[in-house]
Amino acid sequence: MSALSLAVRDSNTMLRRNLLHARRYPSLTLNLLLTPVMLLLLFVYIFGDTMSGGAGRSAYIAYIVPGILLMTIGSTVVGTAVSVSTDMNEGIIARFRTMAIHRSSVLFGHVAGSVLQAIMSVVLVGAVGVAMGFRSTDATVLEWLAAFGLLALFSLAFTWIAVGMGLGSPNAEAASNNAMPLILLPLISSAFVPLNSMPGWFQPIAEYQPFTPAIETLRGLLLGTEIGHNGWIALAWCLGLTVLGYRWSKAQFNRDPK
Repeated sequence: MSALSLAVRDSNTMLRRNLLHARRYPSLTLNLLLTPVMLLLLFVYIFGDTMSGGAGRSAYIAYIVPGILLMTIGSTVVGTAVSVSTDMNEGIIARFRTMAIHRSSVLFGHVAGSVLQAIMSVVLVGAVGVAMGFRSTDATVLEWLAAFGLLALFSLAFTWIAVGMGLGSPNAEAASNNAMPLILLPLISSAFVPLNSMPGWFQPIAEYQPFTPAIETLRGLLLGTEIGHNGWIALAWCLGLTVLGYRWSKAQFNRDPK
């Protein structure tokens, strides 16, 4: 077999391993899903009328759902950091190093499994949003495909960052804490309120981070709002974080064990 065929075969094996772990221990994924679902319920049903500025709860749910979908990705990949750190500290990675498998397949298995879990989580949270009244009737098939592509690329980028965090953490608890900014960043973005409603000194903090352009792009695709330059910025963030996370993870994984 060629080196590429071996890499694909071994990565597929590691993917099945990670999906099997997720099926056997679903509590971590469910706990991470609880945060975006609870925020969606809280902001729509408790604060919706106030946050909408008089436009009504239905208008606010249309505004908030794209942000919650991207926040779901940030929440889900925290589990990846914990899973990678657990593997590193329980000795299974040391065992894999002695086996005749492609060295990077362990990481690729984690990444592929996490991206699939993130997409499934987005679908579940999106279903909750639809049940609460979210509708996207004006989006074309091409726009839906572009929205799905953005979510998948965003999941890939933040999964690689989470893998790097997991590899660099001494234990699972530290990995969970190190990955917490992936949940907190959407809270200081345009997910819940427009940028122009924030204090002037705070607007650059909310604007120049990866979640805000991705949220605005997703809103534009699903709701027909203006995207402007946010689409290119979101794409640049996704590609940049993917390359950074991959190189960071690979460098840590290839270091000799202490």
